[in-house]
Amino acid sequence: MKNSVSRLSFLKNVFVCSLAAYGGPEAHYSVFINQLTVKNKYLSETELIELIALCSILPGPTSTQTITAIGYKTGGPVLALLTLFIWAFPAIAVMSLISFLYIFLDAENIDHLFLKYIGPMALGFIITASVRITRKTVHDKITIFLFLNSILLTFFIRSPLIFPAVLIFSGICTMLISKEKNIYNRIRISPPWIYLWSFIFIGIGLITVKTFFEIRIISLFESFYRYGYLVFGGGQVVIPLMYNELVELSGFMTSPEFLTGYGLVQGLPGPMFSFAAYAGGMASRGGTLIMQTAGALAGGIGIFLPGTLLIFFIYPVWENLKKMKAISLSLKGINASAAGMITSAALVISVSIGFKPEYIAVSVITAILLAFKKIPAPLIVIAAIAAGWFIKF
Repeated sequence: MKNSVSRLSFLKNVFVCSLAAYGGPEAHYSVFINQLTVKNKYLSETELIELIALCSILPGPTSTQTITAIGYKTGGPVLALLTLFIWAFPAIAVMSLISFLYIFLDAENIDHLFLKYIGPMALGFIITASVRITRKTVHDKITIFLFLNSILLTFFIRSPLIFPAVLIFSGICTMLISKEKNIYNRIRISPPWIYLWSFIFIGIGLITVKTFFEIRIISLFESFYRYGYLVFGGGQVVIPLMYNELVELSGFMTSPEFLTGYGLVQGLPGPMFSFAAYAGGMASRGGTLIMQTAGALAGGIGIFLPGTLLIFFIYPVWENLKKMKAISLSLKGINASAAGMITSAALVISVSIGFKPEYIAVSVITAILLAFKKIPAPLIVIAAIAAGWFIKF
């Protein structure tokens, strides 16, 4: 492990992650493992698994919270904030721009077939993460049971709340079956309350202002802020909530407009929550350029803000909580279940994209290239896009 870390070097690696992270949180984790643990050793794989599990219990964008927590662990709150910006800004900027260029993109009827191998490539990333994490966390009867239990429950029950429920259940299991004594040792915790109070105050303040004043930007900011603290499980879960409110209830955009943006964000690296910048920009059309820009910022900032405040509050508390034996023992089960969730995600995505020989080949080749550890993840992404562009079936 590195005792002193260059902020610039760390942020360069975060930027590499932002360019290579396709396919949702589970695929993002593999990029984090490859870039931040295996290649640069900013933290151990076990520490990363713990952070993944912690962020899976919290509402908000899980992979964004995870990499923000890595930044906090590596260099404190300032580096965490810079990490968030470097990780999320590229995707937010692109999706904001797309909200301005929507008419052009729609008129040109741009073919998305060149992105056809992105899904299978992301599956290769997820398989790699699953294998690496499973080898680290599953090694006896109880962890095997919790690993398999996690796979079954999260595969067949697609409710977002199943993820925190499985993790908490697994942690309690390993804590209760432990034969160690005096596991509830005293620890000293000094929570940074400012972040929690800010989280609550902003939420209540936005609802209050929205109730008494009809200001579209404030209304949009409140909506996206609310999405950010109500959703467990990442971008795939927040999309239906956005669709219901922004398309069906408010009529800020049409269904084709919404689905076009959703299709485009699938082909971009980085957090899927960046779709909020597109949605905010589209919902603010009809006014000035400044108004539409403000709408895109309201979406992009609003949806990431609550999860960021929560992880800034929770992470320092978590580091102290781990010193309690009971919590330390619970991590055995939590980590095994986290491995099961990632394996389950691989199975779900395999079913969704199908089992065409070409897709299987892309997934296998991706996993093999990652196993060598010498192929930068962005190059694998570029190769997948190029293959989709040139290979016609």
